[in-house]
Amino acid sequence: MTAVTTQAPDTRRAGRTVYAAAVVLLCAWVLVPLYFLFINTLSSPDTVNSFPKPFVPEFDTGSLAFFAGFAGMLSALKNSILVAGMTMVMSILIGAPAGYALSRFDFRGKEVFRLLILLTRAFPLPLLALPLAVMFIRTGLDDTVFGLALVHTTLAVPFAVLITFSLFSGIPMELEEAAWTLGCTRLTAFTKVVLPLILPGITASAIFAFVISWNEVFAAAVLTIENRTLTAFLLQNLDTSPLHLKFAGGFILVVPALIFIFAVRKYLFAMWGIANR
Repeated sequence: MTAVTTQAPDTRRAGRTVYAAAVVLLCAWVLVPLYFLFINTLSSPDTVNSFPKPFVPEFDTGSLAFFAGFAGMLSALKNSILVAGMTMVMSILIGAPAGYALSRFDFRGKEVFRLLILLTRAFPLPLLALPLAVMFIRTGLDDTVFGLALVHTTLAVPFAVLITFSLFSGIPMELEEAAWTLGCTRLTAFTKVVLPLILPGITASAIFAFVISWNEVFAAAVLTIENRTLTAFLLQNLDTSPLHLKFAGGFILVVPALIFIFAVRKYLFAMWGIANR
């Protein structure tokens, strides 16, 4: 009896040790590259190209200034913001009604339709590169911000549909029915009752779509030439650009996504709570 009692605390202690070690390794896997990216971005170009690397940033803006003055870089950054913004808006305008319909209406093939929405993300984008390029050239959408935003929207819509579906499913149908009995139409019941409850989740879904577009590089590199986004522009100049420009470009790409996720973290938790009620 005593041996069993002694063995149980030892097992729990070993489990806690393994768990803590896994957490530390995961944090190091994520944070160490970000830390060195931060150091090299806030160091002078000479320091970035020297060895050994410093462990404390110099808070020198020379690399960022070189990034801002590099030909075409600010234009590419503006294109990234425009494309990501349009992707965010269009994905919610398309995905939210689809998620509402999947949640509130029963129809033949509903489960298959949900599966097909998810399988669209499993289809390799490189196979669509040539047909998309030909279609965009024929329709005049090639090398345009709007055309690229349409492609990014197709990448973000499946997530928007499934996320909003889970959100709407977490809202009881009885709330809408009660609003109908009080004189509301389906539209007013949605806007006054359902929408305020799921707005945090909608916000998180929109930010998720923004990040998907912000980080996408393949379609941007294939479908644009003059109006490249920042990711495609950096990929185009990867072989010829100096090291400090690469670090500054990576910093500009990573930081907005981190800021957006940090800003909407409470909405993400709220969305998780709504979807699991």
